[in-house]
Amino acid sequence: MTQTVYDNAWRLLDAAVIHLDGRAVGTVAARDTIVQEINYDQVFTRDFAVSAFAYLLAGRSEIVANFLLQMVRLQRTEREFDCFKPGEGLMPASFKVAAVGGEDRLVADFGEHAIARVPPVDSGFWWLMVLRAYVRTTGDRALAERDDVQAAIRMVLDLCLTTRFDMFPTMLVPDGSFMIDRRMGVYGYPIDVQAQFFSALQAAHGLLVDSSENGRYIDAARTRQEHLAYHIRTYYWLDLEQINRMYRYGVEEYGKTAVNQFNIYPETIPPWLTDWLPEAAGYFAGNLGPARMDYRYFAQGNLLAVLTGLATEPQSAAVVRLLRERYDDLVGEVPLKLSFPALEGQDWAVLTGMDPKNRAWSYHNGGNWPVLLWLLAGVCVRTGAMDLLESALHSVESRLVRDEWPEYYDGRRGRLVGQQARKWQTWSVAGYLVARQLVRDPGCLQRLGFDGTATSASCGALSPPAGDAGEAP
Repeated sequence: MTQTVYDNAWRLLDAAVIHLDGRAVGTVAARDTIVQEINYDQVFTRDFAVSAFAYLLAGRSEIVANFLLQMVRLQRTEREFDCFKPGEGLMPASFKVAAVGGEDRLVADFGEHAIARVPPVDSGFWWLMVLRAYVRTTGDRALAERDDVQAAIRMVLDLCLTTRFDMFPTMLVPDGSFMIDRRMGVYGYPIDVQAQFFSALQAAHGLLVDSSENGRYIDAARTRQEHLAYHIRTYYWLDLEQINRMYRYGVEEYGKTAVNQFNIYPETIPPWLTDWLPEAAGYFAGNLGPARMDYRYFAQGNLLAVLTGLATEPQSAAVVRLLRERYDDLVGEVPLKLSFPALEGQDWAVLTGMDPKNRAWSYHNGGNWPVLLWLLAGVCVRTGAMDLLESALHSVESRLVRDEWPEYYDGRRGRLVGQQARKWQTWSVAGYLVARQLVRDPGCLQRLGFDGTATSASCGALSPPAGDAGEAP
């Protein structure tokens, strides 16, 4: 069944490609013909990143090159003091092909049209990760060394490294500004964005040409990466040893000798956590700030932390142990759960604003997202836990086909197709394809830039159906 499903998945991915002037520039978010499109007919930066990885591992890099350069052209390049306009360096959340003045053009959305009007924090990070994967896969450093691409990298770094009213190495972000694009109580310093930030700094450091103009950016990226890694590994990490220390914390400490540096009150440790967390297992907390720790587990941030090396080797092993021992909670019947546990009752009302789409065990609030298969695959390859990946893929393959590749699943174990999930969701397809490519040839992981080794060798992955994804510019 695997080869048939794989071939059909490639046909679905290719059918989602959109073109500008005869060149493929991306894949639309979904091709559901029944549910109203809203903005699912656009190319989302974070969604296409997964499609890009699939195309690169299959040796079809033209569409990725087109996308990368179109994003540079769409990036905001003017400094703004107007709070209603996107800031300099911001990459668009999405774009679409539309007729403007009698000709087709790309029209970008920087959050002006998004639900709740929130700009994307993560678009520039995903763009950098895709650019790194493109260079390592194709060996085409010339594209990355173009003046406009180098300028785009610098502007992304300017946007996220500029000193603000903050003294942490982490990045301060609002609710709704990344994959969790609705209110979910993740304002502050969510682990998802910090892991993306770390990976983007890695990418920028390796992509910037050594020049007088780039020198301070290279140094700044390296320094922030080191500080960010220490901060996340030290203060976000939760295992039973750390929780025992926190349980005995003193509070209201002042000065450099303070142990409880964030003034976390022991009473905030939730009762479910001490019974649920296995021995020798651990994970990174969902968020951390002054007098606040979010003890929820968020899959994307934790898996990306392992995949990028943000987590130490012992921490990576502890995260995998947690996935094994709490498989039903964190993986479920259709992998993987985005967050755990779900917000319920008064917590749901206060933190989500009574959002019915994010009710308990649905959508971002404990829903299961097939796109995360690619991250699980990368983590399993990196840590050698291939049996865990095979188990997850075995349980999901027939479900995705039967359910027509939905966006997400509902229920504590992910047994229900999401109530508002779009069918034929492109990144669900792409997440499966990348996972299958990594199963067939784990060596492909280095081509995505997640192990620090550059290579342009071809992979022995399942062969996709022949197709032209467009010509490079």
